[in-house]
Parts: sequence; C-alpha cells; structure tokens
Amino acid sequence: MGRLGDLVSMLTERRVGFQMDEVMTGTHRFEPEFGPSDEKFMEFRAAWGPKHASEFFNPLGGKFMYNDLNGYVDIEGLCQNTPMNGSLELNYFTEAKIRYTFEFEVDGKEYLYVGEKRDIRPWNLHRTHTTCYGVLSEKLSGRVVSRSITYFRFKTAPKFMLSFRFA
Repeated sequence: MGRLGDLVSMLTERRVGFQMDEVMTGTHRFEPEFGPSDEKFMEFRAAWGPKHASEFFNPLGGKFMYNDLNGYVDIEGLCQNTPMNGSLELNYFTEAKIRYTFEFEVDGKEYLYVGEKRDIRPWNLHRTHTTCYGVLSEKLSGRVVSRSITYFRFKTAPKFMLSFRFA
C-alpha cells in the first residue's frame, strides 16, 4: 500500500493521535473595570492535537478537526505561566475560522479565553493563520476582562513543525 497508506492505516485503525506545540504572542487590553487600558503582554503556549486521528479526520464524526489543547498562559497584570486546558477547532469549512478555547484559574477565580483566526481563505493564509483575536472573560459571570491580538511568529515555524509527534 505504500508508506502514506501505512501511516493512514496506523492513524485510523490503531486509534493513534498526534500533538504539536504552538506559541501565540501579542498584547491585550483590560476592560476599564479590570485594569489600566494600556497595551500589556500576552502569550499562550499550547500543545494541541487529537487523541484519535480517525475521529479528527472523519467529517461525519463529532470530533472532526477538533483538538484537545493544554499548556500555559501569560497575561500581564493577571497571571504568569498559569496552566490552561481547552480545545482548538479547525472550522475551515463551516466558519472559515480557527478557534482556541481554554480555561484557567487565578486566585480562585475561573477565566475563559476564546480566540479566533478569522476569514481563512486560500489566498490570505499568511495573515489569517497568524493573527488571533481573543476575548478573555470571567467564566461564571461572562463579563469581559480583556481583549487581545496574538500572533504566530514566522520565526517559530521550524520549531512548530519539528514539534509534531504521535500521541
């Protein structure tokens, strides 16, 4: 069947998944009631990938193009190197978006981050695959804490590609 066929077989029949490490770096601004409005540093470092590639590549399944995500987040003025968990959804075909959703806790308070890479089209991948617009909110109340723009830096691409591993 060939090497590619063998790889596909291994991924789908043996319920093997994969992971990659991604870093998104940029800035955020607190909403007025949560802090000063000047730009502050933000970064999240995430390992993401599906637990089962067969589910990930199956358009009829409930986890098509869905990835588990975990890692650490730094939000200047709020937290540093704080563990987070969530998901990464590659909604290329339904919404033309990539959506990062994760939760974390600081001093007993739970937060929810939702970031999106928007308007993904074949001709603009250099921009849409690198820019993520995010909203951080209090998980329980839903109140918006800050808004952010983070970027996948091209200089990190080799490290990102080399981070691919079977899980």
